[in-house]
Amino acid sequence: MNSRRVLVTRPQPGAAKTARRLAEIGFAPIVLPLSQTRALPVLPADVPATIDAVAVTSVNAIRHAPPDLIAGLAGYRCFAVGAKTAAAVREAGFSSVLEGPGDAAGLAGMIAGEARPGTLVAYLTGRVRLEAFESGLAKAGMRTFAIETYDTLAMDYSTTELAGELGNHRIDAVLLYSSKSAQAVTAIISRAEWDFHFAETRYFCLSARIAAKLQGAVPDKVSIAVEPTEGALLALLERAF
Repeated sequence: MNSRRVLVTRPQPGAAKTARRLAEIGFAPIVLPLSQTRALPVLPADVPATIDAVAVTSVNAIRHAPPDLIAGLAGYRCFAVGAKTAAAVREAGFSSVLEGPGDAAGLAGMIAGEARPGTLVAYLTGRVRLEAFESGLAKAGMRTFAIETYDTLAMDYSTTELAGELGNHRIDAVLLYSSKSAQAVTAIISRAEWDFHFAETRYFCLSARIAAKLQGAVPDKVSIAVEPTEGALLALLERAF
């Protein structure tokens, strides 16, 4: 059995799901969320009545959306960024769901190929997000109406709390799902008191953008998934150990 200790940094409830998957394939997960998501107030009445389609680029955007908002949008064709988000969208009640390639820029390209210029897309998203999706649609002559259903906040741990979570053993691997978590990890490993824990650690990133945040901090110890999915990330981890 693989006893490699793997630090899971993603927010809950996803962190617990990842920990279960790691345990199933023989790793020893250590759950240390470095951020948390919080629902934002959304008024369905603020959504334009003239929208043509819906887009969703994360499971959290659906999970935090109020039921009355979902009820008002479920009749529209919905473009989901990838397989997990598409499954969450269908479970929420959308019947016409198109699954994207797994990244926001790719989803924008897919919509540009499916819809006409001038299309107004209601975009369920978080307050913290990249510009790739909205700028991609704008270049294709389409409009977006962003509906921010959640915010992402950093989680701070005291030295005592971190020591309790990390224990007295070295960390073999860290899974990184966002740029913010990569920045938070960089701040942790820069402190001398954690040298023992992270001396031999390898870092597994969901994308090159995330890996770039580790640049200089952990040379030659960073690996990037072939596609931005957890399946690809865990496959990369298994191959490494």
